[in-house]
Amino acid sequence: MFIDTHMHLEPGDDVAGLTARAVAAGVEHMVAVGGSESMNGAALDAAAREPGRFSATVAFDRHVAETGGAGDIPGLVEQVRGMLSAPGVVGVGETGLDYHYNPETGAEQRELFGAQLELAREAALPVVVHSREAEADTLIMLREHRRVWTHAYERLGVLHCFTGNVDMARELVSLGLFVSFSGIVTFRNADSLREAAAAVPDEWLLIETDTPYLAPVPHRGKPNEPAYLPDVATCLAAVRDTSVEQIAKITTENARRLFNLA
Repeated sequence: MFIDTHMHLEPGDDVAGLTARAVAAGVEHMVAVGGSESMNGAALDAAAREPGRFSATVAFDRHVAETGGAGDIPGLVEQVRGMLSAPGVVGVGETGLDYHYNPETGAEQRELFGAQLELAREAALPVVVHSREAEADTLIMLREHRRVWTHAYERLGVLHCFTGNVDMARELVSLGLFVSFSGIVTFRNADSLREAAAAVPDEWLLIETDTPYLAPVPHRGKPNEPAYLPDVATCLAAVRDTSVEQIAKITTENARRLFNLA
């Protein structure tokens, strides 16, 4: 059985159908990840309605800064703080840095990210981190987060949808962060990513779909969903010279440790 550690919902999604297909594929639990007002709401709703199948994380992602909506960061943080006590909330996220489209908003992104890292420390909750073309700044901020973290070592957080190299993966592990691989690891041109996937120790490995984005081979061109998670596991098993069953076992155990799942 698998746990999808990172998927997104929006209001109006066919959660019942998505869940039925996931369970049929062996995905026993899903972490619905927020990042915007609508995704936060949908994640909280799923965790409240189906606690056996869904947990939730909540935050405001870098998109808020990119679109100029991060002017009231204390207000945004208060909104997130108010959601952390809701049923099924297991982390703060996703939040982070992305310089691909709007590098000029880097300062605002860093301020928003830093405020939510502080909130994660205050709440003793793991953080779900996004990083794209911002590795140096991401690592600077995560090193500081690790330096002042006073809670359980394995509950620091995860860098989701990892796309970096071996050195980046090893740095994250040295800080005590999990490294999560999505359908990108199955893409034809992802040899360097598969090399990184082979280098992550068992105890720091996670898998995800990032639904509805980044459907793995052989589902490219379709909306992604948790039912496709075994395709990610199959690729990782080949890369790591092990079985799909072993990938399922270690990543499920790791997800439970990180998010304190029953």
